[in-house]
Amino acid sequence: MALTFEYKVRDRAGKVVEGQLEGDSLGLVVGKLREMGYLPIAVTPKSRVSVNREISIPGFTNRVKLQEIAVATRQLATMIDSGLSVVRSLSILSTQSENKELARVLSEVRLEVERGSSLSAACAKHPKVFSTLFITMVQAGEAGGHLDSVLLELATTMEKQAVLRRTVRSAMTYPAVVLSVMCVIFLALLIFIVPVFQKLFTQLNAKLPTPTLIVIGMSKIVLSVWAVLVVAVIAGGVYALRRYIRTEDGRRRWDAFKLRPPIFGPLLHKVALARLAHTLGSLIQAGVPILESLDIVSETVGNRIIGDAVLDAKNGVREGRALADVLHEHEDCIPMLVTQMVEVGEQTGALDAMLSKVGQFYDGEVETTVNNLTSMLEPMLTVVMGAGVGIMVVSMYLPMFTYIKHIPQS
Repeated sequence: MALTFEYKVRDRAGKVVEGQLEGDSLGLVVGKLREMGYLPIAVTPKSRVSVNREISIPGFTNRVKLQEIAVATRQLATMIDSGLSVVRSLSILSTQSENKELARVLSEVRLEVERGSSLSAACAKHPKVFSTLFITMVQAGEAGGHLDSVLLELATTMEKQAVLRRTVRSAMTYPAVVLSVMCVIFLALLIFIVPVFQKLFTQLNAKLPTPTLIVIGMSKIVLSVWAVLVVAVIAGGVYALRRYIRTEDGRRRWDAFKLRPPIFGPLLHKVALARLAHTLGSLIQAGVPILESLDIVSETVGNRIIGDAVLDAKNGVREGRALADVLHEHEDCIPMLVTQMVEVGEQTGALDAMLSKVGQFYDGEVETTVNNLTSMLEPMLTVVMGAGVGIMVVSMYLPMFTYIKHIPQS
Protein backbone atom coordinates (compact mmCIF):
# COMPACT_ATOMS: atom_id res chain seq x y z
CA MET A 1 0.00 0.00 0.00
CA ALA A 2 1.47 3.38 -1.03
CA LEU A 3 2.36 5.81 1.77
CA THR A 4 2.33 9.60 1.70
CA PHE A 5 5.64 11.38 2.39
CA GLU A 6 6.22 15.06 3.13
CA TYR A 7 9.38 16.38 1.49
CA LYS A 8 11.57 19.48 1.49
CA VAL A 9 13.91 19.77 -1.48
CA ARG A 10 15.94 22.29 -3.48
CA ASP A 11 15.28 22.71 -7.18
CA ARG A 12 17.92 23.42 -9.85
CA ALA A 13 17.76 27.11 -9.05
CA GLY A 14 18.49 26.46 -5.36
CA LYS A 15 14.98 27.34 -4.24
CA VAL A 16 13.44 25.35 -1.38
CA VAL A 17 10.31 23.47 -2.42
CA GLU A 18 7.95 21.61 -0.09
CA GLY A 19 5.21 19.16 -0.94
CA GLN A 20 3.86 15.65 -0.65
CA LEU A 21 4.50 12.50 -2.69
CA GLU A 22 3.18 8.95 -2.53
CA GLY A 23 5.46 5.93 -2.63
CA ASP A 24 5.94 2.42 -1.30
CA SER A 25 9.10 3.23 0.67
CA LEU A 26 11.34 6.13 1.71
CA GLY A 27 14.12 5.07 -0.65
CA LEU A 28 11.80 4.96 -3.66
CA VAL A 29 10.44 8.43 -2.89
CA VAL A 30 13.95 9.87 -2.55
CA GLY A 31 14.93 8.27 -5.85
CA LYS A 32 11.85 9.65 -7.58
CA LEU A 33 12.59 13.16 -6.28
CA ARG A 34 16.15 12.96 -7.62
CA GLU A 35 14.82 11.79 -11.00
CA MET A 36 12.63 14.91 -10.99
CA GLY A 37 15.77 17.05 -10.61
CA TYR A 38 15.41 17.91 -6.93
CA LEU A 39 18.00 17.71 -4.13
CA PRO A 40 16.24 16.14 -1.11
CA ILE A 41 16.72 17.96 2.19
CA ALA A 42 14.17 16.13 4.35
CA VAL A 43 11.71 13.37 3.50
CA THR A 44 9.43 12.08 6.27
CA PRO A 45 6.27 9.91 6.33
CA LYS A 46 3.15 11.99 6.82
CA SER A 47 1.62 11.32 10.24
CA ARG A 48 -2.14 11.08 10.10
CA VAL A 49 -5.02 9.62 11.98
CA SER A 50 -6.38 6.64 10.11
CA VAL A 51 -9.95 7.87 9.88
CA ASN A 52 -10.40 8.01 6.11
CA ARG A 53 -9.70 4.35 5.50
CA GLU A 54 -11.65 2.13 3.20
CA ILE A 55 -14.13 -0.12 4.92
CA SER A 56 -13.74 -3.72 3.81
CA ILE A 57 -16.89 -5.77 4.29
CA PRO A 58 -16.40 -9.57 4.32
CA GLY A 59 -17.92 -11.11 1.22
CA PHE A 60 -17.97 -7.75 -0.62
CA THR A 61 -14.26 -7.29 -1.28
CA ASN A 62 -13.10 -5.75 -4.54
CA ARG A 63 -12.36 -8.88 -6.53
CA VAL A 64 -10.21 -8.96 -9.64
CA LYS A 65 -12.04 -10.29 -12.70
CA LEU A 66 -10.39 -12.44 -15.33
CA GLN A 67 -11.18 -9.87 -18.02
CA GLU A 68 -9.41 -7.15 -16.00
CA ILE A 69 -6.29 -9.32 -15.71
CA ALA A 70 -6.43 -10.03 -19.45
CA VAL A 71 -6.63 -6.30 -20.28
CA ALA A 72 -3.75 -5.48 -17.91
CA THR A 73 -1.66 -8.30 -19.41
CA ARG A 74 -2.22 -7.05 -22.96
CA GLN A 75 -1.31 -3.49 -21.91
CA LEU A 76 1.82 -4.80 -20.16
CA ALA A 77 2.86 -6.68 -23.31
CA THR A 78 2.33 -3.58 -25.47
CA MET A 79 4.42 -1.37 -23.17
CA ILE A 80 7.25 -3.90 -22.94
CA ASP A 81 7.23 -4.27 -26.73
CA SER A 82 7.46 -0.46 -26.99
CA GLY A 83 10.71 -0.48 -25.02
CA LEU A 84 9.52 0.37 -21.52
CA SER A 85 10.98 -1.57 -18.62
CA VAL A 86 8.88 -4.04 -16.66
CA VAL A 87 9.07 -1.84 -13.56
CA ARG A 88 7.96 1.27 -15.43
CA SER A 89 5.16 -0.64 -17.17
CA LEU A 90 3.86 -2.04 -13.88
CA SER A 91 3.99 1.44 -12.33
CA ILE A 92 1.83 2.84 -15.14
CA LEU A 93 -0.63 -0.06 -14.92
CA SER A 94 -1.03 0.27 -11.15
CA THR A 95 -1.75 3.97 -11.55
CA GLN A 96 -4.27 3.54 -14.36
CA SER A 97 -6.15 0.53 -13.00
CA GLU A 98 -9.72 1.33 -11.90
CA ASN A 99 -9.86 -1.80 -9.74
CA LYS A 100 -8.21 -0.85 -6.45
CA GLU A 101 -7.39 -4.45 -5.57
CA LEU A 102 -5.66 -5.01 -8.91
CA ALA A 103 -3.83 -1.70 -8.52
CA ARG A 104 -2.60 -2.79 -5.09
CA VAL A 105 -1.40 -6.16 -6.40
CA LEU A 106 0.38 -4.60 -9.38
CA SER A 107 2.07 -2.13 -7.07
CA GLU A 108 3.32 -4.95 -4.86
CA VAL A 109 4.52 -6.90 -7.90
CA ARG A 110 6.41 -3.82 -9.10
CA LEU A 111 8.03 -3.43 -5.70
CA GLU A 112 9.18 -7.08 -5.76
CA VAL A 113 10.63 -6.67 -9.27
CA GLU A 114 12.48 -3.52 -8.13
CA ARG A 115 14.05 -5.58 -5.37
CA GLY A 116 15.47 -7.99 -7.93
CA SER A 117 12.75 -10.61 -8.21
CA SER A 118 11.59 -11.94 -11.56
CA LEU A 119 8.12 -11.04 -12.81
CA SER A 120 6.92 -14.64 -12.55
CA ALA A 121 8.20 -15.00 -8.97
CA ALA A 122 6.60 -11.70 -7.97
CA CYS A 123 3.26 -12.76 -9.48
CA ALA A 124 3.49 -16.15 -7.76
CA LYS A 125 3.10 -14.37 -4.41
CA HIS A 126 -0.48 -13.49 -5.41
CA PRO A 127 -2.08 -16.85 -6.30
CA LYS A 128 -5.62 -15.47 -5.88
CA VAL A 129 -5.03 -13.07 -8.77
CA PHE A 130 -2.49 -14.83 -10.99
CA SER A 131 -3.18 -18.46 -11.88
CA THR A 132 -0.63 -21.24 -12.33
CA LEU A 133 -1.10 -20.89 -16.09
CA PHE A 134 -0.24 -17.19 -15.90
CA ILE A 135 2.87 -17.71 -13.79
CA THR A 136 4.17 -20.64 -15.88
CA MET A 137 3.76 -18.82 -19.19
CA VAL A 138 5.43 -15.68 -17.83
CA GLN A 139 8.29 -17.82 -16.55
CA ALA A 140 8.64 -19.43 -19.99
CA GLY A 141 8.63 -16.00 -21.64
CA GLU A 142 11.35 -14.76 -19.30
CA ALA A 143 13.49 -17.83 -19.95
CA GLY A 144 13.05 -17.60 -23.73
CA GLY A 145 13.57 -13.85 -23.93
CA HIS A 146 10.20 -13.19 -25.60
CA LEU A 147 8.12 -12.00 -22.67
CA ASP A 148 6.09 -9.52 -24.74
CA SER A 149 4.84 -12.13 -27.24
CA VAL A 150 4.06 -14.61 -24.44
CA LEU A 151 2.08 -11.96 -22.58
CA LEU A 152 0.08 -11.23 -25.74
CA GLU A 153 -0.69 -14.94 -26.16
CA LEU A 154 -1.58 -15.18 -22.48
CA ALA A 155 -3.92 -12.18 -22.75
CA THR A 156 -5.65 -13.78 -25.74
CA THR A 157 -6.08 -17.05 -23.85
CA MET A 158 -7.57 -15.32 -20.81
CA GLU A 159 -9.90 -13.25 -22.99
CA LYS A 160 -11.20 -16.45 -24.59
CA GLN A 161 -11.73 -17.97 -21.15
CA ALA A 162 -13.61 -14.85 -20.04
CA VAL A 163 -15.83 -15.04 -23.12
CA LEU A 164 -16.59 -18.70 -22.39
CA ARG A 165 -17.53 -17.83 -18.81
CA ARG A 166 -19.85 -15.05 -19.94
CA THR A 167 -21.43 -17.32 -22.54
CA VAL A 168 -22.17 -20.09 -20.06
CA ARG A 169 -23.36 -17.59 -17.46
CA SER A 170 -25.78 -16.06 -19.95
CA ALA A 171 -27.17 -19.52 -20.71
CA MET A 172 -27.70 -20.23 -17.02
CA THR A 173 -29.03 -16.81 -16.02
CA TYR A 174 -32.33 -16.81 -17.90
CA PRO A 175 -33.64 -20.14 -16.50
CA ALA A 176 -32.50 -19.15 -13.01
CA VAL A 177 -34.30 -15.80 -13.19
CA VAL A 178 -37.52 -17.32 -14.54
CA LEU A 179 -37.54 -20.08 -11.92
CA SER A 180 -36.86 -17.54 -9.17
CA VAL A 181 -39.76 -15.36 -10.33
CA MET A 182 -41.98 -18.42 -10.48
CA CYS A 183 -41.10 -19.38 -6.90
CA VAL A 184 -41.77 -15.83 -5.68
CA ILE A 185 -45.19 -15.80 -7.38
CA PHE A 186 -46.11 -19.19 -5.91
CA LEU A 187 -45.07 -18.11 -2.42
CA ALA A 188 -47.02 -14.86 -2.73
CA LEU A 189 -50.14 -16.79 -3.77
CA LEU A 190 -49.74 -19.32 -0.97
CA ILE A 191 -49.13 -16.68 1.71
CA PHE A 192 -51.56 -13.90 0.74
CA ILE A 193 -54.22 -15.21 -1.66
CA VAL A 194 -54.93 -18.81 -0.68
CA PRO A 195 -55.74 -18.00 3.01
CA VAL A 196 -58.42 -15.55 1.85
CA PHE A 197 -60.11 -18.25 -0.21
CA GLN A 198 -59.68 -20.74 2.64
CA LYS A 199 -61.70 -18.52 5.00
CA LEU A 200 -64.42 -18.18 2.39
CA PHE A 201 -64.59 -21.95 1.85
CA THR A 202 -64.75 -22.52 5.61
CA GLN A 203 -67.77 -20.22 5.90
CA LEU A 204 -69.53 -22.01 3.05
CA ASN A 205 -68.85 -25.37 4.77
CA ALA A 206 -68.84 -27.40 1.58
CA LYS A 207 -66.78 -30.28 0.27
CA LEU A 208 -63.67 -29.12 -1.59
CA PRO A 209 -62.16 -30.81 -4.66
CA THR A 210 -58.79 -32.55 -4.37
CA PRO A 211 -56.70 -29.87 -6.22
CA THR A 212 -58.06 -27.19 -3.89
CA LEU A 213 -57.25 -29.29 -0.81
CA ILE A 214 -53.68 -29.79 -2.06
CA VAL A 215 -53.13 -26.06 -2.60
CA ILE A 216 -54.62 -25.23 0.83
CA GLY A 217 -52.37 -27.86 2.43
CA MET A 218 -49.33 -26.29 0.77
CA SER A 219 -50.38 -22.88 2.08
CA LYS A 220 -50.73 -24.23 5.62
CA ILE A 221 -47.24 -25.73 5.46
CA VAL A 222 -45.72 -22.46 4.21
CA LEU A 223 -47.41 -20.48 7.00
CA SER A 224 -46.59 -22.98 9.75
CA VAL A 225 -43.43 -23.55 11.78
CA TRP A 226 -42.69 -26.53 9.56
CA ALA A 227 -41.65 -24.07 6.84
CA VAL A 228 -38.69 -23.00 8.95
CA LEU A 229 -37.69 -26.63 9.41
CA VAL A 230 -37.97 -27.32 5.67
CA VAL A 231 -35.84 -24.28 4.84
CA ALA A 232 -33.28 -25.33 7.47
CA VAL A 233 -33.13 -28.86 6.03
CA ILE A 234 -32.69 -27.53 2.49
CA ALA A 235 -30.00 -25.07 3.59
CA GLY A 236 -28.20 -27.82 5.52
CA GLY A 237 -28.38 -30.12 2.52
CA VAL A 238 -26.92 -27.47 0.22
CA TYR A 239 -24.14 -26.73 2.70
CA ALA A 240 -23.29 -30.42 3.09
CA LEU A 241 -23.31 -30.90 -0.68
CA ARG A 242 -20.93 -27.98 -1.20
CA ARG A 243 -18.58 -29.33 1.47
CA TYR A 244 -18.65 -32.75 -0.18
CA ILE A 245 -17.95 -31.27 -3.62
CA ARG A 246 -14.78 -29.68 -2.22
CA THR A 247 -13.38 -33.13 -1.48
CA GLU A 248 -11.50 -35.02 -4.18
CA ASP A 249 -14.09 -37.78 -4.47
CA GLY A 250 -16.98 -35.31 -4.34
CA ARG A 251 -15.44 -33.10 -7.03
CA ARG A 252 -14.96 -36.09 -9.32
CA ARG A 253 -18.53 -37.33 -8.85
CA TRP A 254 -19.99 -33.84 -9.29
CA ASP A 255 -18.01 -33.21 -12.47
CA ALA A 256 -19.11 -36.57 -13.84
CA PHE A 257 -22.74 -35.69 -13.05
CA LYS A 258 -22.46 -32.31 -14.81
CA LEU A 259 -21.64 -34.04 -18.10
CA ARG A 260 -24.77 -36.24 -18.02
CA PRO A 261 -27.81 -33.89 -18.31
CA PRO A 262 -29.17 -33.85 -21.86
CA ILE A 263 -29.29 -30.05 -22.15
CA PHE A 264 -26.49 -28.50 -20.11
CA GLY A 265 -24.18 -31.54 -20.08
CA PRO A 266 -23.02 -31.19 -23.71
CA LEU A 267 -22.60 -27.44 -23.25
CA LEU A 268 -20.32 -27.81 -20.22
CA HIS A 269 -18.43 -30.58 -22.03
CA LYS A 270 -17.71 -28.30 -25.00
CA VAL A 271 -16.64 -25.49 -22.68
CA ALA A 272 -14.12 -27.79 -20.98
CA LEU A 273 -12.77 -29.00 -24.33
CA ALA A 274 -12.37 -25.42 -25.58
CA ARG A 275 -10.50 -24.51 -22.40
CA LEU A 276 -8.29 -27.59 -22.77
CA ALA A 277 -7.37 -26.79 -26.36
CA HIS A 278 -6.70 -23.08 -25.82
CA THR A 279 -4.66 -23.59 -22.65
CA LEU A 280 -2.53 -26.48 -23.93
CA GLY A 281 -1.91 -24.71 -27.24
CA SER A 282 -0.84 -21.50 -25.50
CA LEU A 283 1.53 -23.34 -23.15
CA ILE A 284 3.19 -25.25 -25.97
CA GLN A 285 3.53 -22.10 -28.07
CA ALA A 286 5.16 -20.33 -25.11
CA GLY A 287 7.77 -23.08 -24.92
CA VAL A 288 6.57 -24.82 -21.76
CA PRO A 289 7.57 -28.52 -21.75
CA ILE A 290 4.76 -30.89 -22.74
CA LEU A 291 4.71 -32.76 -19.42
CA GLU A 292 4.46 -29.56 -17.41
CA SER A 293 1.85 -28.22 -19.83
CA LEU A 294 -0.34 -31.30 -19.41
CA ASP A 295 0.00 -31.06 -15.64
CA ILE A 296 -1.21 -27.44 -15.69
CA VAL A 297 -4.06 -28.20 -18.10
CA SER A 298 -5.32 -31.02 -15.87
CA GLU A 299 -5.83 -28.47 -13.07
CA THR A 300 -7.25 -25.63 -15.17
CA VAL A 301 -9.59 -27.47 -17.54
CA GLY A 302 -12.47 -27.08 -15.09
CA ASN A 303 -13.67 -30.70 -15.02
CA ARG A 304 -12.04 -33.46 -13.01
CA ILE A 305 -13.08 -36.24 -15.42
CA ILE A 306 -11.39 -34.56 -18.37
CA GLY A 307 -8.53 -33.54 -16.07
CA ASP A 308 -7.95 -37.20 -15.17
CA ALA A 309 -7.79 -38.05 -18.86
CA VAL A 310 -5.15 -35.34 -19.35
CA LEU A 311 -3.16 -36.66 -16.38
CA ASP A 312 -3.27 -40.15 -17.87
CA ALA A 313 -2.04 -38.66 -21.14
CA LYS A 314 0.82 -37.04 -19.25
CA ASN A 315 1.86 -40.42 -17.81
CA GLY A 316 1.66 -41.98 -21.27
CA VAL A 317 3.80 -39.26 -22.83
CA ARG A 318 6.35 -39.70 -20.04
CA GLU A 319 6.56 -43.39 -21.04
CA GLY A 320 7.27 -42.42 -24.65
CA ARG A 321 3.81 -42.83 -26.14
CA ALA A 322 2.20 -40.34 -28.51
CA LEU A 323 -0.26 -37.90 -26.94
CA ALA A 324 -2.97 -38.76 -29.45
CA ASP A 325 -2.69 -42.49 -28.70
CA VAL A 326 -3.27 -41.96 -24.99
CA LEU A 327 -6.16 -39.53 -25.54
CA HIS A 328 -7.76 -42.07 -27.90
CA GLU A 329 -8.23 -44.36 -24.88
CA HIS A 330 -10.58 -41.78 -23.32
CA GLU A 331 -13.24 -41.57 -26.02
CA ASP A 332 -15.92 -41.18 -23.33
CA CYS A 333 -14.73 -37.62 -22.59
CA ILE A 334 -12.22 -36.76 -25.36
CA PRO A 335 -13.98 -36.75 -28.77
CA MET A 336 -12.41 -38.23 -31.88
CA LEU A 337 -12.07 -34.75 -33.41
CA VAL A 338 -9.65 -33.68 -30.67
CA THR A 339 -7.64 -36.89 -30.93
CA GLN A 340 -7.32 -36.65 -34.72
CA MET A 341 -6.28 -33.00 -34.65
CA VAL A 342 -3.68 -33.73 -31.95
CA GLU A 343 -2.36 -36.61 -34.06
CA VAL A 344 -2.02 -34.35 -37.11
CA GLY A 345 -0.29 -31.73 -34.97
CA GLU A 346 2.21 -34.24 -33.62
CA GLN A 347 2.99 -35.56 -37.11
CA THR A 348 3.46 -32.10 -38.64
CA GLY A 349 5.17 -30.47 -35.67
CA ALA A 350 2.39 -27.88 -35.39
CA LEU A 351 0.57 -29.14 -32.31
CA ASP A 352 -0.05 -25.63 -30.95
CA ALA A 353 -1.67 -24.53 -34.23
CA MET A 354 -3.89 -27.61 -34.35
CA LEU A 355 -4.98 -27.10 -30.75
CA SER A 356 -5.80 -23.48 -31.56
CA LYS A 357 -8.08 -24.66 -34.38
CA VAL A 358 -9.75 -27.14 -32.00
CA GLY A 359 -10.32 -24.35 -29.50
CA GLN A 360 -11.84 -22.10 -32.16
CA PHE A 361 -14.12 -24.92 -33.29
CA TYR A 362 -15.47 -25.52 -29.78
CA ASP A 363 -15.82 -21.79 -29.19
CA GLY A 364 -18.21 -21.72 -32.14
CA GLU A 365 -19.98 -24.85 -30.87
CA VAL A 366 -20.50 -23.29 -27.45
CA GLU A 367 -21.93 -20.11 -28.97
CA THR A 368 -24.28 -22.09 -31.23
CA THR A 369 -25.40 -24.32 -28.35
CA VAL A 370 -26.13 -21.33 -26.13
CA ASN A 371 -28.16 -19.61 -28.84
CA ASN A 372 -30.19 -22.77 -29.50
CA LEU A 373 -30.62 -23.38 -25.79
CA THR A 374 -31.88 -19.87 -25.16
CA SER A 375 -34.36 -19.97 -28.04
CA MET A 376 -35.65 -23.32 -26.79
CA LEU A 377 -35.86 -22.50 -23.09
CA GLU A 378 -37.63 -19.14 -23.42
CA PRO A 379 -40.99 -20.50 -24.65
CA MET A 380 -40.67 -23.64 -22.56
CA LEU A 381 -40.16 -21.78 -19.28
CA THR A 382 -42.88 -19.29 -20.17
CA VAL A 383 -45.34 -22.16 -20.66
CA VAL A 384 -44.24 -23.85 -17.42
CA MET A 385 -44.64 -20.64 -15.40
CA GLY A 386 -48.03 -19.89 -16.94
CA ALA A 387 -49.24 -23.45 -16.42
CA GLY A 388 -48.12 -23.47 -12.78
CA VAL A 389 -49.82 -20.21 -11.92
CA GLY A 390 -52.89 -21.22 -13.93
CA ILE A 391 -53.27 -24.53 -12.13
CA MET A 392 -53.07 -22.81 -8.75
CA VAL A 393 -55.65 -20.17 -9.72
CA VAL A 394 -58.03 -22.74 -11.20
CA SER A 395 -57.70 -24.87 -8.05
CA MET A 396 -58.95 -21.93 -6.02
CA TYR A 397 -61.88 -21.20 -8.32
CA LEU A 398 -63.08 -24.80 -8.75
CA PRO A 399 -65.23 -24.71 -5.57
CA MET A 400 -66.75 -21.42 -6.72
CA PHE A 401 -68.11 -23.10 -9.84
CA THR A 402 -69.74 -25.77 -7.66
CA TYR A 403 -71.35 -23.20 -5.34
CA ILE A 404 -72.73 -21.19 -8.26
CA LYS A 405 -74.66 -24.26 -9.43
CA HIS A 406 -76.46 -24.47 -6.08
CA ILE A 407 -77.42 -20.82 -5.94
CA PRO A 408 -81.22 -20.62 -6.45
CA GLN A 409 -82.29 -18.80 -9.56
CA SER A 410 -84.66 -15.90 -8.88
